[in-house]
Amino acid sequence: MGDRSAIEWTDATWNPVTGCTKVSPGCAHCYAETITLRFKRGGPFLPGKTTIALHPERLDDPGKWRSPRTVFVNSMSDLFHEEIPFEFIDQVFQRMATYSQHIYQVLTKRPERLLEYVEWTDGVRWPDHIWIGVSVENQFWADRRVPLLTNVPCSVRFLSCEPLLKPIKLDLDGIHWVIVGGESGPKARKMEEAWALDIRDQCDRQGVPFFFKQWGGRHSKAGGRLLGGRDWNGMPDLAVASVAGT
Repeated sequence: MGDRSAIEWTDATWNPVTGCTKVSPGCAHCYAETITLRFKRGGPFLPGKTTIALHPERLDDPGKWRSPRTVFVNSMSDLFHEEIPFEFIDQVFQRMATYSQHIYQVLTKRPERLLEYVEWTDGVRWPDHIWIGVSVENQFWADRRVPLLTNVPCSVRFLSCEPLLKPIKLDLDGIHWVIVGGESGPKARKMEEAWALDIRDQCDRQGVPFFFKQWGGRHSKAGGRLLGGRDWNGMPDLAVASVAGT
């Protein structure tokens, strides 16, 4: 079934797909790859190395959970990986629509394929409890991924700036939530405080909720969660996001 999560911005993870391929600098020290290799559940996430595994037996897991949860979908993969058939992605979305007591957070580094799936489904608007986000680790990828996300027919669109590797200037028109975090693990790259504070200020100016996940370090909790002396736990206002997402 699903796993309770230690990730600060969600309650649980649900992995109907596992395995991935690295596509940008944020993937270099992928925690999902580390877990996969540690527990011998697959191979490294390298180009040309097929690691994708579909798990149809997990599709109905959200229907078995007794209480509503906020669910990070495919924490161990990318739902829009090129090797995942649209037919299977569609089964995942059908379950999310059916088990509507939960909020689902779908995060991708492949917004191009996300939009191909949107076209494949004739652009049908997704229910408000399905949130769609992209990962952006530096300006290069923010400039390419964020504009594509704004074309997705959903009520809540979010950005995960984790690991934040460089300062980023963001146009948050059509974006409803921003997460920032530093990298964790033995090879963690340092996040500068000024980068995180600047994104916080951009969110404040543009009226977008800001969530600071962690400083990171050798262990994810090593640096704590305080930014500017306090916690930042902003979440989308569902009523506002529903109107803004139209």
